[in-house]
Amino acid sequence: MYRNEIIMKDYPIFQIYDILVSSEILTEFFACDYEKCKGACCIIGDSGAPMEEGEAEEIEKNYHHFSHLLTDEEKEVIDRDGFFFIYSDGDMVTPLVRDSQECVYTWFDDNDSCFCAIERCYCKGKGSFKKPISCSLYPIRASKLSNGMTALNLHRWDLCKDAFAKGKKEGIHVYKFLRDPLITAYGEEFYSALEAAASSLK
Repeated sequence: MYRNEIIMKDYPIFQIYDILVSSEILTEFFACDYEKCKGACCIIGDSGAPMEEGEAEEIEKNYHHFSHLLTDEEKEVIDRDGFFFIYSDGDMVTPLVRDSQECVYTWFDDNDSCFCAIERCYCKGKGSFKKPISCSLYPIRASKLSNGMTALNLHRWDLCKDAFAKGKKEGIHVYKFLRDPLITAYGEEFYSALEAAASSLK
């Protein structure tokens, strides 16, 4: 989990509808390497995962599906603080376990590998909400601009260096690896336009 502080960098920018897209998303490579990181992005960072409007309500609605996977400490945080936390800059994020960087929605298997408890149950057909879209979109970070537009940037985190290396080795671009969450967040037409923008860079 990492703060969503990025503004557009010094890379060519494409505008698709009301969304500004850094060309890094189209040119850089990425593919999660879970065998290397073991889900560390869920338990390392300076805040919880950014949340969109309505996601806290979805998590609450599905809580009974995944609560059995949570530790007593995680449940206590939710009982005390609720299903979201307002960060110091006013952003809504997932709560963290007290005195740690661990998201309250994490679950560890017998090998001490970390997973999202919400997603774990969703993939087994239990519940109607997968997880916050910011988690699915990483390493893309979405920022709301003062003019009402959305900026999509590539976030580079040393924790994910193996994922960037794996993507490059396998020839998988960021936008291709994140095809499904991008369509979920912004629609089929947006993704088709994104593909056209990528082709224009070749």
